[in-house]
Amino acid sequence: MHEAMFYQAGKENEVICGLCNHHCHIKAGKRGICGVRENRDGKLYSLVYGHLVAENVDPIEKKPLFQFLPGSRSYSISTVGCNFHCLHCQNYDISQYPHLHGGNISGRERTPESVIEDAVQANCASISYTYVEPTIFYEFAHVCAELAHDRQLKNVFVSNGYMAPEVSRHLSSVLDGINIDIKAFTDDFYKKVCKARLQPVLDNVQLMHELGVWVEVTTLLIPGLNDSPDELRDIARFIKEVDPGIPWHVTAFYPTYKMMDRDPTPVESLRRARGIGLEEGLHYVYEGNIPGEGGENTYCPSCGKELISRFGFNIRQNRVVDGCCCDCGKKIEGVWR
Repeated sequence: MHEAMFYQAGKENEVICGLCNHHCHIKAGKRGICGVRENRDGKLYSLVYGHLVAENVDPIEKKPLFQFLPGSRSYSISTVGCNFHCLHCQNYDISQYPHLHGGNISGRERTPESVIEDAVQANCASISYTYVEPTIFYEFAHVCAELAHDRQLKNVFVSNGYMAPEVSRHLSSVLDGINIDIKAFTDDFYKKVCKARLQPVLDNVQLMHELGVWVEVTTLLIPGLNDSPDELRDIARFIKEVDPGIPWHVTAFYPTYKMMDRDPTPVESLRRARGIGLEEGLHYVYEGNIPGEGGENTYCPSCGKELISRFGFNIRQNRVVDGCCCDCGKKIEGVWR
């Protein structure tokens, strides 16, 4: 056990967790929505500190981050637990593990130092806190992130964007990049499908950008639920209001977990969504989960030349030079080597 950050005492040994926008009121002996933060005698503890259930060397493009050290490798870690209960979660076996296994916590015991050393030995350029919502293992992630910077590694969150504002501000000093899901643009979707709310996510996209963290956004298109042209246009307009240089990934859904009644996303839907994003003035819109369709490449928003050619998670060619288009010299938004 490790005492949690961002909580305060309530009445009668209750604690109020301030880590995310659920603001769980947790009675003694109980846990928050995430299933991995427990009130023991009026103190809140993280049950997953150093208990890693996944460690992999991934291409950064898998996060997906397309304009953050493209072609580099990222040491990806996760614990069990999540503060969302998405019906279509592709990693439900670890995100919902405590709820599916009577509160049990799984994972191999690791120290932050050992994680960073393994990342260095694997020639990774960054650490990614991913696979589940990384905010729920914040205490471990933050120590890792500090050590990563000491070793010239960058830090990446792959997030649902539901952390509390004070957590975002605390995190920003050690966070270099984040991919935030905007899962839909209606509160109804968030409440029914994720057991959460939309507005905190939008607020965090804005806040992380203001704090100087490199932001990319992902929307998984689920046929009939969040893929209408009007809703996609609303998402694109929101992103443009924050910054038209924020990349938007529109990705294909495949049936999983408790959402087996939907068909996979057609290629035509991705193509339409990408077209909507570009029409609305976004500089970079990417089609994901269907490799080889051409929507994975980066084009200069000024001269239109292809700059980064991709197939799946592989870089075929990178013509961004010193952060600029090699043809017209326009600055290309991103984090470059």
